[in-house]
Amino acid sequence: MTQSSGPSAPVVVDFRSVMKDLLLGHDLPLPVAEGIFAQVMDGQVSDIRLAAFLTALHMKGETAGELRAAVSAIRARMIGVKDLPDGAIDVCGTGGDGLGTFNVSTAVAFVLAALEVPVIKHGNRALSSRSGATDVLLELGVGLPDGHDDIRAQVRACRVAFLAAPNHHPALRHVGQVRRELGFRTIFNLVGPLCNPGHVRRQLVGVFDPRWLRPMVETLRDEGSHCVWSVSGACGDRRWVDELTLAGENRICALDGGVIRDWVVTAGDAGLPPAPIEAIAGGTPRHNARALDDLLCGARGAYRDTVLLNAAVALHVAGRGNIIQGDRLDIVALRTNVALAASVLDNGAAHAVLQAVRECRADRPE
Repeated sequence: MTQSSGPSAPVVVDFRSVMKDLLLGHDLPLPVAEGIFAQVMDGQVSDIRLAAFLTALHMKGETAGELRAAVSAIRARMIGVKDLPDGAIDVCGTGGDGLGTFNVSTAVAFVLAALEVPVIKHGNRALSSRSGATDVLLELGVGLPDGHDDIRAQVRACRVAFLAAPNHHPALRHVGQVRRELGFRTIFNLVGPLCNPGHVRRQLVGVFDPRWLRPMVETLRDEGSHCVWSVSGACGDRRWVDELTLAGENRICALDGGVIRDWVVTAGDAGLPPAPIEAIAGGTPRHNARALDDLLCGARGAYRDTVLLNAAVALHVAGRGNIIQGDRLDIVALRTNVALAASVLDNGAAHAVLQAVRECRADRPE
């Protein structure tokens, strides 16, 4: 593996001064934010102080500048993976919505791979939810490669590789336990999708709060991304899910061709029936893994339809099925993408990808 160029010398900041500013509701200037996140990523902040810092930041409300500082600190310490397909896509959500839904983006990854789209999916164990992508994959018997050769081989053979965050972001070990203990979303929910170790330039990112849609897109644009759609789905009662949902309107901020635009998409646009968010309520990793396996075998219902909606948009992001015509959403093209996604669930191709990934790592120790 290769590591990103080392971090430059950060501004030295005093933790107590930072906390005083946060508790007064003051946003952190960029140099100060960069300094404190550098200290966090280098393990120089105790768990007690880190818990206080993340809580105060959460209560104040994080800013786009503070997000950029965190991303900069993590990327500077990231162990990246080279020589992966240029057209690869990542599909992931921030988590932190508190809704405990099935693992939609993980299922979408199998669908895309079955449609010949290379996927480099970046995920983690559950930290602020019941079942993270890594938890479900391990329940499904999917190994998580950590060596360059293993990752590249899996992408060549299966068109998908699942990269476990701890293998590529060793600095995050300094925050994992505190995140688990806090149990609510923190700024690190936002930074995960912005730090894919495969350096993908195409991403469908689910966000727990629509106010973060544009900052997420702008951050990825500044990091060299070509096409990014960040999405938040309305679920009623002022709740938002970090996926495209059947439960209400989906707000989208999209980077296409160097231009950032806003869209709204509904289940009806895609020719899919609406369904409440409770229809895709998940549970333990074992429960979610069973549902995902059934889905890939052709099971019908709201989980399938949610995956179809997200996969249809992801095909556009991957450059495989354009759904934008000028200044409007092309409904016919969107529904064509839905039909393509449905075809690989119905003909067994998506489940075949799951089996191939299992076998790809079957002879290697965990």
